[in-house]
Amino acid sequence: MADASGFRLPDGLAERARDISEGRVEAAVPRDASTVILLRDSPAGLLVYLLRRVSSMKFAPGAHVFPGGSVDRRDGDVTIGWAGPSPAEWGGAFGATETLARELVCAAVRETFEESGVLLAGPAEDTIVPDTSADEWEADREALLDRSLSLAELLARRGLVLRGDLLRPWAHWITPEIEKRRYDTRFFVAALPEGQRTRDVSTESDRVVWIRPADAAEAARRGDMSMLPPTLVTLTELAQYDSVSAVLAARRTIKPLVPTARVIDGGVYLVMPEGVTL
Repeated sequence: MADASGFRLPDGLAERARDISEGRVEAAVPRDASTVILLRDSPAGLLVYLLRRVSSMKFAPGAHVFPGGSVDRRDGDVTIGWAGPSPAEWGGAFGATETLARELVCAAVRETFEESGVLLAGPAEDTIVPDTSADEWEADREALLDRSLSLAELLARRGLVLRGDLLRPWAHWITPEIEKRRYDTRFFVAALPEGQRTRDVSTESDRVVWIRPADAAEAARRGDMSMLPPTLVTLTELAQYDSVSAVLAARRTIKPLVPTARVIDGGVYLVMPEGVTL
């Protein structure tokens, strides 16, 4: 059951919520993570890229998500060639230290390449890799996935700089305490680079789709597409824009958003942060 403010939790999560509130269980510490909302324009309007997580995933199985994942300890490598806002500027946007901000931006670029084949990097500060569909790029992507190659090593070997200027800060969500796996996730938006294309390459997904944000949000409300609240909220926000340029130009005030579990009329509900509706 869901309404404008939240969802009624199933028995298992409701019991965990009570255990946490009464001190019988300690909430997990969130892991820092990055998510990138890839966008492109089309004759039908603004489109967003979504992946459906395979049913075997331990976190959010079957959910439609944006590309993203946890920060890797090597994402903070200071040798990475850098274009765009400084780590200090990113830290100001996301309320993070300079070190963490660097890790978050690098994780955003790495995870986007790992999960969609799109690489936000180029030979110079004003250029971008035009195509990543060749077999050698796929080998690099797989090496990133198995951690035999770091993002810094990939960029250095290919003579590329990270194009952080192609990203914009969008939101900051923290997984509620009721979840055993928690993430402290910064959301970025980015346009699909000219010449590149997304590919169905992620081992964590069984379906990918480009879809209008409003259509995806409506499908979620009908129950046709499973998704976590932050994804639904983000799609609802994006539905207000008619082009990629409008999204990238949007001015955002970003603060941490944490859904909480509350007992309402005897049931336990996951309630959205103040000012956020589903």
